[in-house]
Amino acid sequence: MTRATASERNADVVIVGGGSAGALLAARLSEDATRPVLLIEAGEEEHDPDIRNPAAWPALQGRSYDWDYRTEPQAGTAGRVHRWARGRLIGGSSCLHAMGYMRGHPADFQAWVDATGDRRWGWDELLPAFQAIEDHPLGGNGLYGKGGPMPVHLPSDEVSPVARAFIEAGASLGLPRLEGHNSGQMIGVTPNSLNIRDGHRVTVADAWLTPAVRSRANLTVLTGSRVRRLTMAGNRVRGVEIVQRQGNLETVLADRVVLCAGALESPALLMRSGIGPRDTLSAANVDCLIDVPEIGRNLQDHLLGAGNLYAARKPVAPSRLQHSESMAYMRAGDFTAGGQPEIVVGCGVAPIVSECFEAPAAGTAYSLLFGITHPTSRGSLRISGPELGDRLIIDPAYLRTERDRTLFRRALAAAREIGHHDELAGWRERELLPGSLNSAADIDDFIARAAITHHHPCGTCRMGKDTDAVVDADLRLKALDNLFVVDASVMPSLTAGPIHAAVLAIAETFARRMNPA
Repeated sequence: MTRATASERNADVVIVGGGSAGALLAARLSEDATRPVLLIEAGEEEHDPDIRNPAAWPALQGRSYDWDYRTEPQAGTAGRVHRWARGRLIGGSSCLHAMGYMRGHPADFQAWVDATGDRRWGWDELLPAFQAIEDHPLGGNGLYGKGGPMPVHLPSDEVSPVARAFIEAGASLGLPRLEGHNSGQMIGVTPNSLNIRDGHRVTVADAWLTPAVRSRANLTVLTGSRVRRLTMAGNRVRGVEIVQRQGNLETVLADRVVLCAGALESPALLMRSGIGPRDTLSAANVDCLIDVPEIGRNLQDHLLGAGNLYAARKPVAPSRLQHSESMAYMRAGDFTAGGQPEIVVGCGVAPIVSECFEAPAAGTAYSLLFGITHPTSRGSLRISGPELGDRLIIDPAYLRTERDRTLFRRALAAAREIGHHDELAGWRERELLPGSLNSAADIDDFIARAAITHHHPCGTCRMGKDTDAVVDADLRLKALDNLFVVDASVMPSLTAGPIHAAVLAIAETFARRMNPA
């Protein structure tokens, strides 16, 4: 791995952000030994041994390598400010999240095709990208990948007996039994597929930035450095201004710049560079060079109600996985209907609750989490000033629409129906939360206080064929010839489950376009 002083750096490709998309792209684009690639990451290398422990993931939030963003107070969640954990280190949020690997439902990607007018973003067309990513125990069957960089673990013997009872309860109500969530059929019950190997978390850095990749002479990984702004000449990006850990400001020239900084920092960098909504930039004292009104808008995130809490009849052993062991996807109000899921109920082998409630002691209770898969509420992200230290104003607009509120009520009802079913009687002593709800207002009040982020922000640089879309189907910023955005911000809409698999597929698809066979 080459290391030069910033003033000497030139690159064919500069990748901004060493998280899930950026790490994958650094590995894939540097396969061409004639292409100099520079990967710039604000954080450092990961060294915390707790990252490897799947069950430790909730305790990682708030540590030095977490950006630990704060939202604006949310009217839809009882005026609460939500903390958004995002990874600030090589490997990004793949070092922090709960390791769920769920591609999504085919209809999720049809929505992307409809948005872009490009079949490349459909389920069938993305299948080779997913397969290239995966090392799946059922791989090689034409559906799943085998021998890819990222392991997809299907838990079996280590699944908690509480989660097994949860799965039995869902099945008895009519939900199909699935072998993982990645076949294209998501409605049903199954243990969660996880990015775990030999009992340890596998990050994107583990999977793609291997020692062999890092030894490539044409790949430079620059840590502890933030990109302050892009420099432009005409309709092209000339390079990036970076602030190194010592505070030095340097410019790196590049033929192509790829933003992989995520749904918050990618649009923020564009705005600091004078690219974004004119009114937002003016309010932040940034000269508007290119007026792109949609940058920072269309912000989406999944919420989970935490939770439908039960006191256990007998001790609940600690999870041997990562606490949230099974997600049951379904249509609202009908356990037997198929198609694209609308709501989800998850089994937490721990007393998982929001900060509004006091959690009982570990081992004495378990939670059923509940949420909706495709929220229609749309929020926004904007900068408050021109400098890196100026805070981001994050407004996810949680539960803004009546549709979202209605589906959340149905998700809570589904959780309680599963939770009170006979198959869980051996574990259920009594329901602790929500308890008696005597009106729709009571239900909405409980949901507002129970809702927590599922850590899936996306959509702030959405791709599309319409004139307002930020990037085109090739992920090129429409206003510039050589600037691309490749991360969750380009997603026009959420996939049904955790978005990490989809982000990896987006990056792999972009890499294939850059590396034609």
